[in-house]
Amino acid sequence: MPSHSPRRVVSLQPSATVILSAVGRLDRVVACTKYCADVCPEVNNSGRMIVADSWTATTDEILAARPDLVIASVPYQEKAVTAILKSGARFLGLAPKTLADIYTDIATIAGIVGASEAGEQVVAEMQGALETVRGETWNLQRPRVFCEEWGKPLIASQPWVAELVEAGGGEFLGKPGAQITPEEVLALNPEVLIAGWCGAGNRVPLERIVRDRGWDDVAAVKDGRVFCINDEFLNTPAPTLLEGLKALAAAVHPECFPQPPKGLRCIERSGSSSSHAR
Repeated sequence: MPSHSPRRVVSLQPSATVILSAVGRLDRVVACTKYCADVCPEVNNSGRMIVADSWTATTDEILAARPDLVIASVPYQEKAVTAILKSGARFLGLAPKTLADIYTDIATIAGIVGASEAGEQVVAEMQGALETVRGETWNLQRPRVFCEEWGKPLIASQPWVAELVEAGGGEFLGKPGAQITPEEVLALNPEVLIAGWCGAGNRVPLERIVRDRGWDDVAAVKDGRVFCINDEFLNTPAPTLLEGLKALAAAVHPECFPQPPKGLRCIERSGSSSSHAR
């Protein structure tokens, strides 16, 4: 392994931890956040330091891990970055928006830790899976889909999620990553509603948001096509997005794609004895 390849990595971003695991370099991670454990369970009970995220991590706790590379994502604290750089550790800040950005991040991280070939393989597998699903949906009717990453204020999911929705056979409504009002969503009348709130796991209160926003007349609500997809499957810009793609495809075209074993939960229909949870 080249001597310039970092041996002690502090990951303040779950996607970076997942990527390092995917390219076979998880052993380099000496500290990561509690959110990393949600998407990469291998870090649990492994003796690694657990630190705060990119925005709240303190300089002292980062430097205590004696890193030679710190990986974070926007937003992060500039004063912490300054201290990290002064310590001699390298700093890599990520700010992906699209799937192309995510592929670049994977290749970059893999190259830094001396696993370029593995990184290219991970990217190729992601692209191949995406094209397979796209090929199965290209001639299908495209339901209107609204997908949100936050509820208050209401924010549409990121551009990479919009790309996944399109690949899964849907028409993404709204501007990706932008704030939108419940009234605007009502006017768009989506046929499928999907909530994947950052940090909420699978605990988005679907029944409550429909009620509180006055969405009873939305087509998706009338047809019982309101879903929660696990946060880590949609909001972690890493290979875990393939799980999100499976969930999205099953929500948008259940006639063509099987329900995934985890990650997709449907709203409870009023008056039904079944939870309709998946």
